[in-house]
Amino acid sequence: MLHEAGNGTDGRKLVRSFGVLQLTMISVGATLGTGILVILGDSVPLAGPAVFISFLIAGVAALLSAVSYAEMAGMVPVSGSSYSYTYATLGEGMAWICGWCLVLEYAVSVAAVAVGAGQYINEAVAGFGWALPDFISQPPGSGGFLNLPAMAIVLLAMFLLVRGAKESAVINTVIVFVKIIILLFFCAIAFTAFQAGNFSPLMPMGAAGVSAAASRVFFSYIGFDAASTAGEEAKNPQRDLPRAIMLSMLIVTSLYVLVAVAAVGARQWTWFEGTQAALVQILLEITHQPWMGLVFSVGAVLAIASIVLTVLYGQTRILMSMSRDGLVPEIFGRISAKRGTPVAGTLIVGIAVALTAGLIPLGALADATSIGTLFAFALVNVAVIYLRRNRPDLKRSYKVAFYPVTPILGSLMCIYLMVNLGGVTWIVFVAWMLVGLLAYFGYGRKHSRVAALTVAEYDELSAQSLETTDMFDAGSPAAASAAPEAKVP
Repeated sequence: MLHEAGNGTDGRKLVRSFGVLQLTMISVGATLGTGILVILGDSVPLAGPAVFISFLIAGVAALLSAVSYAEMAGMVPVSGSSYSYTYATLGEGMAWICGWCLVLEYAVSVAAVAVGAGQYINEAVAGFGWALPDFISQPPGSGGFLNLPAMAIVLLAMFLLVRGAKESAVINTVIVFVKIIILLFFCAIAFTAFQAGNFSPLMPMGAAGVSAAASRVFFSYIGFDAASTAGEEAKNPQRDLPRAIMLSMLIVTSLYVLVAVAAVGARQWTWFEGTQAALVQILLEITHQPWMGLVFSVGAVLAIASIVLTVLYGQTRILMSMSRDGLVPEIFGRISAKRGTPVAGTLIVGIAVALTAGLIPLGALADATSIGTLFAFALVNVAVIYLRRNRPDLKRSYKVAFYPVTPILGSLMCIYLMVNLGGVTWIVFVAWMLVGLLAYFGYGRKHSRVAALTVAEYDELSAQSLETTDMFDAGSPAAASAAPEAKVP
C-alpha cells in the first residue's frame, strides 16, 4: 500500500500539495454544518432542550474513533481511509465490507447535505419576495418532482474537483472560514434573546430521546475522516494527518454545542417541530431584518457547498484505492495526466450522487448514512487493537492514549449508537450489505489482485512487506519511493 501510494491504476501520480491547514480545512469542511444547518429541526423534537447533550454524546463517540483514525493515518498514509486500514489489518473481505459502508457514508451523505441546500436557497431569495416552487426544489415524496438546487451544488463540486485538488482545497479553505463566521454571527444574535427557562424541562423525552437524537446527529460528525482520504496528496501525512483530524474534531464539537445552546436558548424546543432552515428563521424572528436572513442563507449555502465538495473528494479517493486492489472497476483509479486527479471516477460519482440528491428525501438519507459510518468507525477501532497486538514494532507517529480502553470504548459507542437507530434504517443497512456481498462475489473477488496470486507469490509478497515496512519512517513518501518494486501479478 505504501509503495503504491500516489499512483493510479494507469501508473500516473497524484500531486502532493496539502499541508496541515489544508488537511484540517478538508476535515472541518466535510463536517461542520451538516447537523446544525440541515437536521437541527429533526433532532430537537427528539431530545428537547438537551439536544446539546446529544451533540456531546455523538462528539465523544466520534472523538474516540477519531484518535484511532489518527493512529492509523500515521501508519498507513494512503487515500483509502478506513477501507485501507481494514485491508491492512483484517484482510480483503472485511475491507470490502468497510469500503461498501464508506460508499454509503460518503456518497449518500453528500446527497443528504445537498438536499438541505434547497431550503436555504429559498430563505435567501425570500428577502426579495421570491420562492422556488416545490416542483423543482423538493424531491418526490416531499411535495416536489426534482430537487434542482441539490443537484446543482453536487455538479458544481464535481467540476471543481475535476479541475484539480489544490484549487478545490483553496476554495474550500475560504468557505470554511466563512461558515465559521456565520455560525458565530448566529450565536451573537441568538444570545440576545436567550431565556434560561427554555431549558426546562431539560429532557422531556427522557434519556431515550437524547440517545435517539445522538444517533441521528452523529451524521453531523462523519466528515472528520475526509482528511484521512487525502493521505496520498499530503506533503507530510505521518505528521499532519493526526494533527488535522484531532484539531478538526475540537473545532467542530465546540461550535456544534455552542450553536445548539444558542438556538434552544432563543426558542422553546417545541418551536423546532417541523421547521426547515431553523437558524435563519430564528434570526428573522429576533431581528425582523430580512437582510440578515439573506446573509445567513447565502453563508449556509456556501457551507453546504463546502461539505459537498470535501466529502465528494473523499469518495473518489476511496474508490481509487479500491480500484487499485481490483475490487471496483479500473476506471475509478485512472488519473488524468493533465489534471493529476481521477477525472473519470469523479464524473461517475458526481453524476450518480447528483441524481440521488435530486430524487431522495433528506430523512431517509441521513439515518442510512449514520449506520454505515458507525460500522466503518467500529472497524477502525478494531484495526488499532489488531495492529498493536500483532505488529507492536511498527513506527507510529501518533498513539491512541489509554490503550486499549479508548479503542474498545470507541467500538462500543459506535455499536450503542447503531442500536438506537430505527428498524427501517437497519433494514436498509442489511439490504445494502447484501447488495455489497453480491457485488463482491460477482465482481470484486474475481478481479482482486490478492485472489490472482498463487500461495507461493502471496507468501513471497507478505515476507517482502514485513521487510520493507521496517524500512519506512512511519511510511514516509520518501522512504516508500525508495522501497523495492513489489511483484505485481
